[in-house]
Amino acid sequence: MKSAFYYIIIFCLLVGCTNPGKRVVLPDSWQQDTLSYAQGLTIGYTPDYVQVDVRDPWDTTQLLQRYLLVDRNQPVPEGLPKGTVVKVPVQRVVVYTSVHASILEQLGESHRIVGVCEPRYMDSPEVRAGLNEGRIADLGEATSPNVEKMLEIGTDVIIASPFQNSSFGPVEKLGIPIVQGADYLESLPLGRTEWVKFYGLLFGKQAVADSVFKETEEAYLALKQLTAQVTTRPTVFSEKRYGASWYMPGGESYTANLFRDAGADYLFAYLPGTDSHPLSFETVFEKAYQADIWLLKYNQSKDMTYADLQQEYAPYAHFEAFQKKRIYACNTGRIRYYEEFPLHPDYLLQDFIQIFHPELLSGRPLRYYHLMEDK
Repeated sequence: MKSAFYYIIIFCLLVGCTNPGKRVVLPDSWQQDTLSYAQGLTIGYTPDYVQVDVRDPWDTTQLLQRYLLVDRNQPVPEGLPKGTVVKVPVQRVVVYTSVHASILEQLGESHRIVGVCEPRYMDSPEVRAGLNEGRIADLGEATSPNVEKMLEIGTDVIIASPFQNSSFGPVEKLGIPIVQGADYLESLPLGRTEWVKFYGLLFGKQAVADSVFKETEEAYLALKQLTAQVTTRPTVFSEKRYGASWYMPGGESYTANLFRDAGADYLFAYLPGTDSHPLSFETVFEKAYQADIWLLKYNQSKDMTYADLQQEYAPYAHFEAFQKKRIYACNTGRIRYYEEFPLHPDYLLQDFIQIFHPELLSGRPLRYYHLMEDK
């Protein structure tokens, strides 16, 4: 997925959020998984099923969905609480985004994918091969997938990203469980990664998922510790105009947390919450014209230069970061940025530390961001 797109209340697992005021009676054998960072996910275990609650990111008093994972080789248990039953391990899956296709790839489950939306964005070699060989169906756009073909190929589960005030349309009427991957709305980098535990449960790869998370957590925390005692924090701002607005991440956002952990002073940390805020160019310029570093992403076939950026919008040239050639850019059209960083924020954190404090990571190459070419 190439388009863009993030909390601190503990999930209401013990209270039936779909029936306000009524307490759910849980079995004595209930065991709740301890999630360290994910704020929109709760996992609990019983001898007969696993209950996964996904919090509504836009109304934190409610559930977005409750999933009841049951062994596909056993009869569905009686007396289950209200929720979407998913038989696991999943055998056949449709994915809407390249991010979730990549997660399955890292779990070793790409062969379970039977259909995808927007295949032009699928960079996974296994998915590309499946599309070319006809083993994976092209289901069209995520906003209006080919429902007839989806029924024709058959699938146990659909994994898709939810959006506020938006439904999945006719797909909701098919009776196929839709796993709403709200991981992209986590504000803590390791919180988003921790969702791999849910995806691991879906495919019987819990041990693999736990290993992926543990390795990422250890790498991320070790990098974060490098900047714990820095005395100089360079100022930074991000992205560029889109249409008439400059969408700047809020001070509690995923991006802001990464900047903080990398030892930088994010100039727009005062913006509230986790969402991006549409600002005018004048507002951004007034705050950031003297910033030490400007980080931006773009998607095109060739790398952007300073001349390209100025041609796109001439006032960009007035930022000191432009004049002093301190712009670091990431061309998402040429690297697997969106496919990698959700599970590996340590890769992104390493880039940022290398940019903000190169003395701490001497000799390590940048993975995503590079100094913009001066041509």
